[in-house]
Amino acid sequence: MLKVERLDGIKEYIKNNVTVSLDDLVKAFGVSKNTIRRDVNELVKSGEFSKIYGGVSVNRSTIIPFQDRSIQNQSAKQQIAKQAASYVEDGDIIFIDSGTTTIEMFHFMKHKKVTVITNNMDFVIAALPFENLSVFSTGGMLERKTKSLTSIHNKEIIKGYNINKAFLASSGISLKNGVTNSLPVESYLKACVVEKSDEVFLLVDHHKFDKYSLTTYCSLDQIDYLVTDKQPANQYIEFLKQHDIKWMVTGK
Repeated sequence: MLKVERLDGIKEYIKNNVTVSLDDLVKAFGVSKNTIRRDVNELVKSGEFSKIYGGVSVNRSTIIPFQDRSIQNQSAKQQIAKQAASYVEDGDIIFIDSGTTTIEMFHFMKHKKVTVITNNMDFVIAALPFENLSVFSTGGMLERKTKSLTSIHNKEIIKGYNINKAFLASSGISLKNGVTNSLPVESYLKACVVEKSDEVFLLVDHHKFDKYSLTTYCSLDQIDYLVTDKQPANQYIEFLKQHDIKWMVTGK
């Protein structure tokens, strides 16, 4: 493979996975670690990527904005959200995560009488006309790229709530790295929610499997339900069975 082809391949690989180790790149492209280091150094100069310990990641400034992500795989996201919303019952105290899939749940649960804790700005705004929805915001700084609220005090906020069902999103999941997210402060909130919730629902489309981002907010065995649009690969099915995790597939 020519160097220019390899560099293009590495760029695409990093963008697809958000964060990768040098060892991953060595394995994927079949070249020495020294060669990968030189390639990564060259790519970092472009400003699209940043070095991290043992690897490289997409620069935070290049994360796809919410409005662009919201139109990707829209039909699949709506079906996943519809399935997830079917588990919401009157009287529930739930957490709704930020994300382009979780926001779709609103349309399928807006007439239910529930208490919602959320960092999702779109959900807060959409809920305004619906007095049956009691909404509590996590507060904090507005993260414009994900249209969410984040704060270093999230643990103190979340530990005061008794959440019976949490509906979470992820930018990538894998057996090795668990459930991941691109923004560390958001990940901290998600981790706190997982600890406080009786049941954890993970909403991901099939493109998120075998991908991982900068931070892991929980291991895969910490979730109770997986809602996706296509049947996961066999290794995931075996893992889900071994850990008594229920999964729902919305695709035909």
